[in-house]
Amino acid sequence: MQNEGRRIMHSPDLKVNCTCVRVPVMRSHSMAVTLHTKDKVSVEAAKAAVAAYPGVRLIENYEGRCYPTPLDTTDQDLVWVGRIRDDLTDENGLTLWCCGDQIRKGAASNAVQILKLLAEK
Repeated sequence: MQNEGRRIMHSPDLKVNCTCVRVPVMRSHSMAVTLHTKDKVSVEAAKAAVAAYPGVRLIENYEGRCYPTPLDTTDQDLVWVGRIRDDLTDENGLTLWCCGDQIRKGAASNAVQILKLLAEK
Protein backbone atom coordinates (compact mmCIF):
# COMPACT_ATOMS: atom_id res chain seq x y z
CA MET A 1 0.00 0.00 0.00
CA GLN A 2 2.82 2.41 0.78
CA ASN A 3 4.66 1.83 -2.47
CA GLU A 4 1.56 1.87 -4.67
CA GLY A 5 0.57 5.36 -3.46
CA ARG A 6 4.10 6.63 -3.99
CA ARG A 7 4.15 5.17 -7.50
CA ILE A 8 0.73 6.53 -8.50
CA MET A 9 1.52 10.00 -7.16
CA HIS A 10 5.08 9.96 -8.60
CA SER A 11 6.31 10.89 -5.13
CA PRO A 12 8.92 8.42 -3.86
CA ASP A 13 9.31 10.40 -0.62
CA LEU A 14 5.58 10.45 0.17
CA LYS A 15 5.17 9.59 3.84
CA VAL A 16 2.53 6.93 4.28
CA ASN A 17 1.46 5.30 7.51
CA CYS A 18 -0.82 2.42 6.68
CA THR A 19 -2.36 -0.63 8.23
CA CYS A 20 -3.22 -3.66 6.16
CA VAL A 21 -5.32 -6.47 7.56
CA ARG A 22 -5.88 -9.55 5.44
CA VAL A 23 -9.18 -11.24 6.18
CA PRO A 24 -11.13 -13.63 3.98
CA VAL A 25 -13.67 -11.59 2.03
CA MET A 26 -15.18 -12.45 -1.32
CA ARG A 27 -14.40 -9.33 -3.31
CA SER A 28 -13.91 -6.00 -1.60
CA HIS A 29 -10.93 -4.53 0.21
CA SER A 30 -11.13 -2.18 3.19
CA MET A 31 -8.62 0.40 4.34
CA ALA A 32 -8.17 2.51 7.42
CA VAL A 33 -6.58 5.73 6.15
CA THR A 34 -4.83 8.40 8.20
CA LEU A 35 -3.70 11.50 6.36
CA HIS A 36 -1.79 14.65 7.23
CA THR A 37 -2.37 17.88 5.32
CA LYS A 38 -0.25 21.01 5.16
CA ASP A 39 -3.17 23.14 6.35
CA LYS A 40 -6.01 22.03 8.60
CA VAL A 41 -8.93 20.47 6.69
CA SER A 42 -12.15 20.28 8.68
CA VAL A 43 -14.16 17.10 8.84
CA GLU A 44 -17.03 18.94 7.15
CA ALA A 45 -14.80 20.08 4.25
CA ALA A 46 -13.40 16.56 3.84
CA LYS A 47 -16.91 15.09 3.76
CA ALA A 48 -17.98 17.66 1.16
CA ALA A 49 -14.94 16.86 -1.02
CA VAL A 50 -15.54 13.12 -0.79
CA ALA A 51 -19.26 13.53 -1.54
CA ALA A 52 -18.50 15.66 -4.62
CA TYR A 53 -15.86 13.37 -6.10
CA PRO A 54 -17.05 11.10 -8.95
CA GLY A 55 -16.69 7.40 -8.24
CA VAL A 56 -16.88 7.83 -4.47
CA ARG A 57 -19.87 7.52 -2.15
CA LEU A 58 -19.83 9.24 1.23
CA ILE A 59 -21.38 7.08 3.95
CA GLU A 60 -22.75 8.95 6.93
CA ASN A 61 -25.78 6.81 7.72
CA TYR A 62 -26.18 3.59 5.79
CA GLU A 63 -28.39 1.00 7.43
CA GLY A 64 -27.67 2.63 10.79
CA ARG A 65 -23.88 2.66 10.29
CA CYS A 66 -21.43 5.51 9.60
CA TYR A 67 -19.01 3.21 7.79
CA PRO A 68 -19.08 0.86 4.78
CA THR A 69 -18.30 -2.85 4.81
CA PRO A 70 -16.88 -5.10 2.08
CA LEU A 71 -20.33 -6.64 1.57
CA ASP A 72 -21.75 -3.17 0.80
CA THR A 73 -19.28 -2.49 -2.00
CA THR A 74 -19.14 -5.84 -3.76
CA ASP A 75 -19.84 -5.89 -7.51
CA GLN A 76 -19.76 -2.14 -8.17
CA ASP A 77 -17.31 0.53 -9.27
CA LEU A 78 -17.88 2.98 -6.41
CA VAL A 79 -15.50 3.34 -3.49
CA TRP A 80 -17.41 3.97 -0.29
CA VAL A 81 -15.86 6.26 2.34
CA GLY A 82 -17.10 6.75 5.87
CA ARG A 83 -16.14 7.44 9.46
CA ILE A 84 -14.27 10.60 8.50
CA ARG A 85 -12.98 12.16 11.69
CA ASP A 86 -10.17 14.24 13.15
CA ASP A 87 -6.97 12.41 13.97
CA LEU A 88 -6.60 12.88 17.72
CA THR A 89 -2.79 12.74 17.51
CA ASP A 90 -2.23 15.29 14.72
CA GLU A 91 -3.95 18.67 14.49
CA ASN A 92 -3.69 18.58 10.66
CA GLY A 93 -4.72 14.94 10.42
CA LEU A 94 -7.87 13.11 9.43
CA THR A 95 -8.75 9.44 9.52
CA LEU A 96 -11.32 7.58 7.48
CA TRP A 97 -12.48 4.11 6.47
CA CYS A 98 -13.04 3.07 2.86
CA CYS A 99 -14.10 -0.06 1.00
CA GLY A 100 -14.13 -0.96 -2.67
CA ASP A 101 -14.42 -3.97 -4.94
CA GLN A 102 -10.84 -4.64 -6.01
CA ILE A 103 -11.94 -6.57 -9.08
CA ARG A 104 -14.27 -3.87 -10.41
CA LYS A 105 -12.39 -0.87 -9.01
CA GLY A 106 -8.72 -1.77 -8.97
CA ALA A 107 -5.44 -0.19 -9.93
CA ALA A 108 -6.26 -0.14 -13.67
CA SER A 109 -9.57 1.71 -13.15
CA ASN A 110 -7.87 4.15 -10.79
CA ALA A 111 -5.08 4.82 -13.30
CA VAL A 112 -7.62 5.62 -16.03
CA GLN A 113 -9.55 7.96 -13.71
CA ILE A 114 -6.35 9.76 -12.61
CA LEU A 115 -5.24 10.14 -16.24
CA LYS A 116 -8.66 11.52 -17.19
CA LEU A 117 -8.55 13.99 -14.30
CA LEU A 118 -5.06 15.16 -15.28
CA ALA A 119 -6.07 15.53 -18.94
CA GLU A 120 -8.96 17.82 -17.94
CA LYS A 121 -6.62 20.26 -16.19
